[in-house]
Amino acid sequence: MIRLAVLSDLHANLEATLAVHADVQRRGLNELWVLGDLVGKGPRPREVVEWTQAHATRVIQGNWDARVAGATNRPQDLWPRSRLTPEQLAYLAGLPYGIEEQFGGAWWRFVHASSKGLFHRLYPHSSLAEQLDAYLPNPQFALRQHADALVYADVHETLMLDVEGRPLINTGSVGNPLDSTLPSYLILEFDPNGPAHSATFVRLTYNRDAEIAAAEASGMPFTREYIAELLTGAYQKRRARTGE
Repeated sequence: MIRLAVLSDLHANLEATLAVHADVQRRGLNELWVLGDLVGKGPRPREVVEWTQAHATRVIQGNWDARVAGATNRPQDLWPRSRLTPEQLAYLAGLPYGIEEQFGGAWWRFVHASSKGLFHRLYPHSSLAEQLDAYLPNPQFALRQHADALVYADVHETLMLDVEGRPLINTGSVGNPLDSTLPSYLILEFDPNGPAHSATFVRLTYNRDAEIAAAEASGMPFTREYIAELLTGAYQKRRARTGE
């Protein structure tokens, strides 16, 4: 069997990333693909980028990676940018948009947010027309095939749908899950001699207290929002505060 561990939305959460890595190693999964958002939100962007460079076999760019590398200049972009080396920022800026690979005669597409752009969201409740559009070619982002299956991330919620016979799968988030307080990642298995595949979500515990302590000691912006998300799994809007 061809076996892939597919991770996404690490968000500079080193404790969750290391816990997932240990589980991937325990299962003997040698192919580790990361679908973007290595950085942003969490306290240890440099360490998570270093981990990704050392262990991931395939990596694509997420919207936070693009923002931190220079696409926008919000407070939550500037802080991790200041923690990364010029080489790491260049690495984030140069990551590819997506991956298209053939497994069992079917074209599988892997993107971060959608097939239309890093800042275009594909939600679980998106219309059928929007979902079907996600499988179309988009040469602007080097997506040249008419995909038979789509794996993506970005919304931090695990998802597995059938869209008129085409799998639509969201990995959920390692570092910032918003459908649970537990990190998730995806295991894909393909039969090299036929069209069969299986998709399994893995959830696991991690040292959340150590991650919260690292956030509190970091001096990063929006620490309270980050910790609230780790504790509750509920999204917190981030608005710059003054006078604090």
